Amino acid sequence: MTTPAPVTCIIPGLPPAIDGVGDHALNLARQLRVDFGIETHFVVGNPYWAGAKEIEGFPINKVTVRSVANLLSVLDGNCQRSPTILLHYVGYGYAKRGCPLWLVNGLEKWRRASSDRTLVTMFHELYATGPIWASSFWLSPLQKNLAVRLAKLSDRCLTSEERYAQLLYQFTSGKQIQIPTLPVFSNIGEPAQVPPLTHRLRRLVVFGGSSNRRRVYQRSLAALERTCQELEIEEILDVGPPTGLYLSVVNGIPVVVMGKRTAPEISKILLSSIAGFFDYNTEYLAKSTIFAAYCAHGLIPIGIFYSELELNGLSAGKHYWLADRPTGRLSLEVGQAIANNAYTWYQTHNLSVQAKTFATQLLSQNN
Repeated sequence: MTTPAPVTCIIPGLPPAIDGVGDHALNLARQLRVDFGIETHFVVGNPYWAGAKEIEGFPINKVTVRSVANLLSVLDGNCQRSPTILLHYVGYGYAKRGCPLWLVNGLEKWRRASSDRTLVTMFHELYATGPIWASSFWLSPLQKNLAVRLAKLSDRCLTSEERYAQLLYQFTSGKQIQIPTLPVFSNIGEPAQVPPLTHRLRRLVVFGGSSNRRRVYQRSLAALERTCQELEIEEILDVGPPTGLYLSVVNGIPVVVMGKRTAPEISKILLSSIAGFFDYNTEYLAKSTIFAAYCAHGLIPIGIFYSELELNGLSAGKHYWLADRPTGRLSLEVGQAIANNAYTWYQTHNLSVQAKTFATQLLSQNN
C-alpha cells in the first residue's frame, strides 16, 4: 500500500497558544495519521506565535513576516515538499482586520505555479458584518472578496456551517458542487461511553472563553438561576480563563472557579456533571466547540434565545434547552432525552467521521 504524501496544513496558531482553530487542526492531524497514515506539516500564519518546532512528531514552521514572499519561501523551501495544502481559514486569524491579502495572494501564486498542486480549504468563517460604526462594516466587502477568491482558487472546500456552504456554492458559480458541512468536533475529547444523568453529580458546568462565560453570569443570570432551581443543582463549576468577575454563589449555589484545565481534566469534569450552560448565538451552534463538548459528553446543553432560525439539524427543545424560553419544566427525565438527542447528533460528525471526510478531500485527484 502506497504511503500518502504529507499534507501542509496552514493554521493561525497552535498550542501553547489558546486557539480553537489550531486545536481543531491538531486533533484532526492526529486522527488522519492514525486512520489513514497521512502526515501533517504545520505552517503557522502568525509571526508572533511562540512554540516548539514540532508537536508529537508533526513538524512546524511559521511565517516570520506576513508577506507573499515569506509564505512562498516557507511553502517551497523550509517545509517538506507536499503537493497538497489544507488551509484552515478564518480571516481574523491571519490579519488584524480580517483581510489577509498576503495569504490569498501567496496561495494564488503557489497554486498556479504547478498543475499537480492541490488546495483544500476548510472555511471556519467567511467574512464579518457589523454596525456602521464598526470596522467590520467597512471591511466586509474586502473580506468577502478574499473569501470569494479563495473559494474559486480551492480545488475543494469544506465548512462547519450550512449557510456558509450555500454561500460558497454561490461564490464559485456552482464550481464547488459538493461542499461537506461538518459542525466542529469536541477539542477536549470524545468519551467512548457516557453515563446517564442519574449516575452523575447535581453539578452544572459553565465552560469556555472569558467573554462567553461573562455573558452567562451577566446577561443570562436569571436564566441560569432558574435552571439551577429546576435541576436541583448543588454546585456550579466555572472552567476556563479568568473572567474578571468575583464569583462565589449564584442564588445560594456555590460557584467553584476551576480556572484553566487540561483536556482530560475538563472531560472528567463534564462526564460527572449533568448540564452545561452557554450564552452563544444559537444560529451558530455548529461552530461552537463548547456546545460540541457538551454534546460529546452527554450533558444537557442549555442556552438562551437568540433567534427563531434553526440550522444544521439542531432544534431547541430537542438538542438543547432554552432557559429563558422554556417549553415546560426542565426535569432530569426531559434533560436526559435532550442529552441523548444531542449526543446522537454529534456522532454523525465526530472526529473519526470528519477524518474520513477530510482524507477523501485531500487524497482525491484534481478535477
